Amino acid sequence: MAVNFIGVTEINRGLSADTAGYIEKCENIYHQRLAEAAEKICLDAKERPLVLLSGPSGSGKTTSALRIGKRIRERGKKVHIISMDDYFLPADAPSIRDIPLDENGRVDLESPLRMDIPLFSEHLEKLFRCEPISVPKFNFKTQSRVFGEPLCRQKDEIIIIEGIHALNPQVTGDTDDFTNCVYVSVRTRIVSDNDTVLHPRTIRLMRRLCRDKLFRGRSAEDVFAMLPGVTRGEDLYIMPHKSRAHFDIDTFLAYEPSVYRAMLLPELEKAAETGCFGEDCGALIRTMSRLAPADMESVPADSLVREFIGGSSFSY
Repeated sequence: MAVNFIGVTEINRGLSADTAGYIEKCENIYHQRLAEAAEKICLDAKERPLVLLSGPSGSGKTTSALRIGKRIRERGKKVHIISMDDYFLPADAPSIRDIPLDENGRVDLESPLRMDIPLFSEHLEKLFRCEPISVPKFNFKTQSRVFGEPLCRQKDEIIIIEGIHALNPQVTGDTDDFTNCVYVSVRTRIVSDNDTVLHPRTIRLMRRLCRDKLFRGRSAEDVFAMLPGVTRGEDLYIMPHKSRAHFDIDTFLAYEPSVYRAMLLPELEKAAETGCFGEDCGALIRTMSRLAPADMESVPADSLVREFIGGSSFSY
């Protein structure tokens, strides 16, 4: 998919002319992309009943998987959604010692070897063959897992499996014959009035800054400190495999940076005083300061944006 460009002036013009109408237009563009993917997935369901959905951090994987699942259900098919996070190795697994160290000597938490690959591969094969599995549930606080109720796919059902490593063949194995692959991410650059261009990775950083502040208790400093490791993991383990995708979906909504502005700009300006956060922080500040603000209350309760700012009413 080609990368798109949108200017700050265009965003501001759309919001000032008709805020509700502009937001609805942006949401409809995203929904149309998902609807097209869901239609094709249903058409392919007999031969490819498993859907592997991947994307980097902040791409909107969870919401996109749920929304594709809803559209599949609207077409009369049953669908189950599985998070690959539940296949992380528990702390007491012997193979956890195989997770490599990064260049700083720390455990590489972005590595695919953090996954229980044998179990995951076994479950993919069984799901395709309509054999029962017990889906694990991973507890991030205790770094442990339990196994839940059995899941047995029926022949007319579809399984969506979402996670950062969903397109990595080291994790999924030789599954090309019975899977459809979806890659979701921001594929749009924002051009500011002073020709500052926000890379899609920086737009995803906005989302992560909001999400981690609200739901994970992390400051902007914490998120920026983690950024090199996250970026390294994306470049090594996610981006090289996006060409496997049958569907490449841009999850960017043009109005969303204006929503994040009030939540992020004061904190970023304060963080920038230390001078420790480099060009990513400076580019965000320059662009956000030129964006017209949009109230959080104007965001639909079932919007993808709610994945990062909270208040979602979306039910699957």
